[in-house]
Amino acid sequence: MNPGLPRSVTGPVALPVPLAGFAFAGDTLDRADALRDDAEALARLWPSARVLLLDEDGRALADEAGMLSAMSGATLGGGPGASLFLGLKDGEAWFAADARHHPVDAPSRIDLRRAAAAWPAFDSGVFAMARALLHWQSATRFCSACGGAITFRRAGYIAHCTHCGKDHYPRVDPAVIVAVSDGERLLLGRQAAWPPRRYSVVAGFVEPGETLEQTVAREVLEETQVRVRHCRYLGSQPWPFPGALMLGFSAVAEPDPPQVDGELEDARWFTFEEIDAALVRDGNDDGAGLLLSPSISIARALIEHWHAGMRTRRVDAPTHAETGH
Repeated sequence: MNPGLPRSVTGPVALPVPLAGFAFAGDTLDRADALRDDAEALARLWPSARVLLLDEDGRALADEAGMLSAMSGATLGGGPGASLFLGLKDGEAWFAADARHHPVDAPSRIDLRRAAAAWPAFDSGVFAMARALLHWQSATRFCSACGGAITFRRAGYIAHCTHCGKDHYPRVDPAVIVAVSDGERLLLGRQAAWPPRRYSVVAGFVEPGETLEQTVAREVLEETQVRVRHCRYLGSQPWPFPGALMLGFSAVAEPDPPQVDGELEDARWFTFEEIDAALVRDGNDDGAGLLLSPSISIARALIEHWHAGMRTRRVDAPTHAETGH
């Protein structure tokens, strides 16, 4: 055990209030795994299927208003071919494909962050899935074991080496993201590349041989020198930029003065009043004071979860008259 890391609780505990409001975690497809090996069934589904087309930059083809433009398989012609089978929604198949393979002139193109803020949850979630899988395919051209050529199987979900026979699967990188409190304040940090005044919760990737709780303690200590006492799992969000899975926690820590060593530009404790003002400022920025993470992210949900818990605690706290003090 690393003596530099404080002990954390042994694991997740029951969640009193679920996280909500962030992108890519709502209504989704039935992934219909059994159909991935059934080429005949996929061919039958293709004419009436919806097909997302993404360009080489991962942007989706959209209509004049910037909303999802998912053409039918019949409009595109042919069959599924190299298209990715995403799944089913109410019996309708959804596919994703590289726009370079289909000569379509769309009125506009939109990136995933903008779509997450503007599109219905289902549409942006399907876009997120398509972007993550197509990015993995574009980055997996040769076998990492022998350098042999790759061919994709199971409707795009397995990269098979034609030389050594090794199968490669879509990559997902787990990362923790944590709202750290000392009981009264919230710990936030900022990276130098972020817009001025923006702060967010601490996050970092899980390393081999680590539990999630150990990752929380290590990342917070490494980035801020604040010692975590215990933590609680709250929820998760796929974050396809390009392929992370954000695992959200709350944590209680010692009231250590934050210190940064380069990974973060700054880290500070913020009071309830400062977070409260920042949430109000989000809809009407006055050009001064704290700015928080975008509403599409689980980072923002974690901040709002802490804020809601503190507000409830303050409302429920007995007054001086009630306690006789």
